[in-house]
Amino acid sequence: MTIEPDAAAPTSSSERREAPDRRRRLIHALFVGGLTPRRRAHRRGGEGQPRVHDLHEAKWLGIAMVIMLLSVADAMLTLQLMDLGAIELNPVMAAMLDSGSPAFAYLKVALTGVGVVVLTIMARLHAFGRVPVGVVLYVVLGLYASLIAYEYWLLEHLHKLG
Repeated sequence: MTIEPDAAAPTSSSERREAPDRRRRLIHALFVGGLTPRRRAHRRGGEGQPRVHDLHEAKWLGIAMVIMLLSVADAMLTLQLMDLGAIELNPVMAAMLDSGSPAFAYLKVALTGVGVVVLTIMARLHAFGRVPVGVVLYVVLGLYASLIAYEYWLLEHLHKLG
């Protein structure tokens, strides 16, 4: 008596992929997927591993753009405040200010841009298993708005003193 294998059961020889698994190509998904978006969510429910989606909700683009605009405003206000005698408390930004105003502004905006892109790509995931990364984007937006308000207040007070 012979037992034949179940025809429906997958075997290692039945899966013959010639190309590498395209789901593991992050850079390709970012560039090509941006031009021809298709993936909006996981294909199957319960996929636990993070996947890059080709399409993101428009609100994430809006939040990312506002954060970047606030970052540019922060760089400009920081430079104005430094001209009026303010001191940069952040040691990393203070070191960048020593390299000159344009270098400081470009580097600050570039660093913010990288962070915003990473957070936007991962907006549907959960940080630390609990907090949606999209919430982190909203927190960053709120912090930047508060920083800009504080810098305007500080700028007004320094103008009154000087």
